[in-house]
Amino acid sequence: MELDRKNGNTKWKEAIDLELKQIDDYQTFNNVGKAEINAEGQVISGPEGYKKIRVHLVFAVKHDGRHKARLVADGHLTRNTTEGAYSGVVSLRSLRIVMFLSELNALKLWGADIGNAYLEAFTEEKIFIVAGPEFGDRKGHILIISKALYGLRTSGARWHDRLFDVMRDMGFLPSKNDPDIWMRPSKDGKVYEYIAVYVDDLAIVAQDPAEICKILKDKFKFKLKGDGPLEYHLGCGYWRDPDGTLEADPKKYIEKMMEWYEKEFGEKPKKMKTPLEPGDHPEIDESPECSEKDQSRYLTMIGQLQWLVALGRFDIFCATMTMSKFRPAPREGHISRLKRMYGYVSEMRIAAIRFRTAEPNYDNIDILQHDWMRTVYRNVKEVIPEDAPEPRGKPVVTTSYVDANLYHDVVTGKAVTAILHLFNQTPIDWYSKKQGTVETATFGSEFSAARTATDQIVDLRNTLRYLGVPVKERSYLFGDNKSVVTNATIPTSVLSKRHHALSYHRVREAVASGFLLFHWIDGKKNPADILSKHWTFVSVFPMLKSLLLWRGETKDIKNELTITDQDKAN
Repeated sequence: MELDRKNGNTKWKEAIDLELKQIDDYQTFNNVGKAEINAEGQVISGPEGYKKIRVHLVFAVKHDGRHKARLVADGHLTRNTTEGAYSGVVSLRSLRIVMFLSELNALKLWGADIGNAYLEAFTEEKIFIVAGPEFGDRKGHILIISKALYGLRTSGARWHDRLFDVMRDMGFLPSKNDPDIWMRPSKDGKVYEYIAVYVDDLAIVAQDPAEICKILKDKFKFKLKGDGPLEYHLGCGYWRDPDGTLEADPKKYIEKMMEWYEKEFGEKPKKMKTPLEPGDHPEIDESPECSEKDQSRYLTMIGQLQWLVALGRFDIFCATMTMSKFRPAPREGHISRLKRMYGYVSEMRIAAIRFRTAEPNYDNIDILQHDWMRTVYRNVKEVIPEDAPEPRGKPVVTTSYVDANLYHDVVTGKAVTAILHLFNQTPIDWYSKKQGTVETATFGSEFSAARTATDQIVDLRNTLRYLGVPVKERSYLFGDNKSVVTNATIPTSVLSKRHHALSYHRVREAVASGFLLFHWIDGKKNPADILSKHWTFVSVFPMLKSLLLWRGETKDIKNELTITDQDKAN
């Protein structure tokens, strides 16, 4: 190959040879003989009822430097199917929850990659190819595709069906909250074991994950790669702090981002202490529109930043959400802001999610008991799903912080809702989004944010229940607007503006039911501020330090406003 000649090696040829050998090992094709072709170049001897398509090779360099070639079918040449072709993947939130449960219940966390997963399933599509020179002595032969080759419309669904049968055979059932989390009771019956599936990547949480991997290999003949304690998964590295706390950080992904940046712009990003300037309003930027090349770069940069947010870097969520608005027609000032964000990520690349499972101590919170019997919420109770599995293992306390930033967008007048959710002491989910309506006062925007937070808390509590996790009776919601907290928690409080009615009643009903405690917190100590506005380094660093930077017990954190050598070592 030309690339191998230029590189002075045979890595791509070896990758192609390996791929075609594996294709044959899986008996992907049925050879039905030499193709008869007429003068117009059409195949006249194809199997009846079958459609001729093409295949091609896709090349990639993996994160560990391996050269990979993949034979892919031109599935766009096949007929649209009326059957289901969809195959889901586990959400990153669900994946974090499963990892949290592994730590909470002292289970082992393993990873495994099922090699050539789609080829483990048979296709139901009637298609064939005429072999090219890469198939050696089969060149010119009709090869019927019998396996779910990558690229076919229904291959994802066929692999899902195959894995479904395997999981059921092993005693696993899909969670009703996320069907790509499979669960079963452990052998001693004390906890549940889980397998989170992202296409062919497995995150296994079990008392004996080695046994599960052995069954997958020996009984079902899956070719597993990298099976063992989880070290890298979907862009995140996993290891333990000196005190044994599990840590998930996207350093490798950030390194790839910076390599891409240097290649595109010819320099490293300038290091910054904040994602955007405090109080910045990029929506009023009037700089020239980006060139076509910079427009393409902008889309790539936004995509990388969005994935980084999903991996755990919620400190750039508000800035990323704000800048995503300009994807259709970014200006030069907008791409300059993204460059600044890359500089911040480069400076703060040590940030990571740490799975701290100790329950928070809220003994210092005064829980006032109010009588709601003479209100419209009398006798209201939390709706608990009746089809949830029996709870097993240690219980979980959910804590949420909510904030709103009025007039975040000065063009539309819309505020931003920001929410941070924790299970025990672990950040699990985060939210930063412009509100759907324009509010004229902070009270309205904060109440709207509290309603969204309440809905998400209900969802998280039921997510845990459907995973068989005991949920503590009360969830804690902290907000920094006293008027909203008072209006939501005092039975005699009166609705002042009717257009706040839905938010007002939703939050008050949750409080009256007893499962939600809504408490005021000083805005300077509200970590939801990180997700609601473009902040100053001084204002949020103490919170960032405890949530994303500190290794070890957070009670030992010192109050320096710099990233010290001790922080990097801890």
